[in-house]
Amino acid sequence: MRSYLFVAVVLVAACIGGVVGSIYTARFIDTSVSTYQSIEERQNKVLAKAPRDSSYQLPAALNFLATAKSVTPGVVHIRTSYGPGDFSFNPLAFRQDWSARSSGSGVIISDDGYVVTNYHVIEDATNIEVVMNNNQRFYAKLVGTDPSTDLALLKVKARQLPFVKYGNSDEVQLGEWVLAIGNPFDLNSTVTAGIISAKARNIGILRDRNNLQVEAFLQTDAAVNPGNSGGALVNLQGELIGINSAIATSNGGYQGYSFAIPVSLVKKVMDDLVEFGQVQRGLLGVQITDVNAELAEQLGLIVSQGVLVSRVNDKSAAQQAGMLEGDVIVSIDEHRVNTVSELQEWVARNRPGKELTVTYARGKSMQQVKVRLRNNEGLESIARKEVKYELNGATIEDVNYKTLAQLQLEGGVRVKALKEGKWKKSGMKEGFIIGFVDKLPVNNVEDFNRILEFKKGGILVEGYYANGERGTYGIEW
Repeated sequence: MRSYLFVAVVLVAACIGGVVGSIYTARFIDTSVSTYQSIEERQNKVLAKAPRDSSYQLPAALNFLATAKSVTPGVVHIRTSYGPGDFSFNPLAFRQDWSARSSGSGVIISDDGYVVTNYHVIEDATNIEVVMNNNQRFYAKLVGTDPSTDLALLKVKARQLPFVKYGNSDEVQLGEWVLAIGNPFDLNSTVTAGIISAKARNIGILRDRNNLQVEAFLQTDAAVNPGNSGGALVNLQGELIGINSAIATSNGGYQGYSFAIPVSLVKKVMDDLVEFGQVQRGLLGVQITDVNAELAEQLGLIVSQGVLVSRVNDKSAAQQAGMLEGDVIVSIDEHRVNTVSELQEWVARNRPGKELTVTYARGKSMQQVKVRLRNNEGLESIARKEVKYELNGATIEDVNYKTLAQLQLEGGVRVKALKEGKWKKSGMKEGFIIGFVDKLPVNNVEDFNRILEFKKGGILVEGYYANGERGTYGIEW
């Protein structure tokens, strides 16, 4: 009897175990055969049934996609070489040989090929190449430089280029979102984001032989590293508000703060370089220092912020207007200036001969005066570079359009006469029409002067004689 009971218990237990096992298997173990061809297909099938989570959607004010897409094509990679011979492109140059090659960034600012960059990016370069984000390459002509603001203007022979529209750096607010776009460490078209941390920042990195350097940087926390120099700082409308120029660092890399030249200053410098080939700098002609609480108390000033005039230069614009040592400038053309960097920026936007309204404190009263700016030679006139028609024994002249068309040249200069010197020594003969210097097209005599001004070492000159014979000459310069 007991044995039958034991068997019955075992059978019941087995049945219960089988039922439980079947339920577990059916519920937790997938024994079906896969009918899809890829994991992605399975994911899409499952996720198609899931409700969309709105928490993943960014507000429009934080969406950088459209800005990055519109601006990136207008930011270029600038590669430079510093030795004689033809320019060759080496993607590892940034890490291999700093003495021979370097790289940085630039911003296209016109559809016909003008590019702005930092002066320190192209300083002493013998060849400059501009590489676009679609890998198009151009030899670049150096139009002009301004070490006092760390800016330079290049020109490439191209049309219908994407460019970055000027914005208004005066309207930029602290805390406003911005994007920095450039080529750090040769990593092309890199985009970083941050906010404006400060304005009119002076960090004491620029030097100028006439002590005319202007530092009124926009400070941001967007990541900027070596190679970003000359790149774009833009607002979320895709407008250029600054040219990235420097970082605050103790180890050579990004540590939280970067600095950009405001576009308000960039615009003026670029226009000067296009029109005159050099910057037309208007000056008050004063030595100045920041006013702080201690200085205000010590001198008994009626203002606690402003710019103290510590000296008025002889025959300067300020002296002519009646300003004196001890005056405290508080505004330029109704724009408040609390620091030296702010004053320098507002004045540096203007050419010699421009009249400004200067408001200042003298003693216990506020006064206002009209000041006509002068250049560093004490003149109100615009300085123009002399066009040279005789260069080291070669007399040159412009070429008429008919002759250029016959030789299929868009520009050039004719060697009218040769005396003993570098040009004749190269084997060149009179009548030779110079069309290119180091692969750069020559437009006319003025353009030829500008190209040679920035050349050092050997140069390669190419062109034609009137009979169509081609000529190539190497010249020590």
